Amino acid sequence: MTFEAWTIFALFWAVFVTTPGPNAVNCISNGMSLGFVRSLPGVAAILTQASLFLALSALGVTALLTASDTAFSVAKLIGAGFLIFLGVRGWVVASRPVQPTSAPKGRVYWRALVIVVINPKSVAGYLAAFSLFVQPDVTIGQQMWVIVPTALTLTACSYLTFTALDAGLGRAALGAVFNVWFWRVMAVCFVIYGVLLGASQPMGRV
Repeated sequence: MTFEAWTIFALFWAVFVTTPGPNAVNCISNGMSLGFVRSLPGVAAILTQASLFLALSALGVTALLTASDTAFSVAKLIGAGFLIFLGVRGWVVASRPVQPTSAPKGRVYWRALVIVVINPKSVAGYLAAFSLFVQPDVTIGQQMWVIVPTALTLTACSYLTFTALDAGLGRAALGAVFNVWFWRVMAVCFVIYGVLLGASQPMGRV
């Protein structure tokens, strides 16, 4: 991969991981309620998914998934239902005073992993990255040595920042009326993402 191609890829990926979506909403929610350190398993889950999807994209598995009507439909409906459930649950508990909790690391990790895996933005982003930036005349192994560190570094920086900023905000606003509306906005975001996921179509399909 040339330096020019790497620069374009890095800019694309920076926009990709900083655009607000379900992952950002979950990091914000974790930071607000759990604090920065206890939220780190959620960021680790996003990096786990990023590593997996980078490998699968290189192997063409994600392309096969979006090419299958049945697989895509089942995956998107399960994902949509989960996001809507999180949104409804978030709205119901929004009025409860927010206190720092010691939620098990495993729960934070697996919840974040489910959210990031079912995010259609992820599949589209990884497919776009490989279709636009991978050079067919260079072996995929050589290019992965550049793509993977760049993608994982930018992904980590983005979601650590989301988590850290709102961990600070959470400490300043715990128990405040602002939190009720904040949680309800987050809940609505989850529902919206769920509805969009349920109505989504893979690239190239009408």
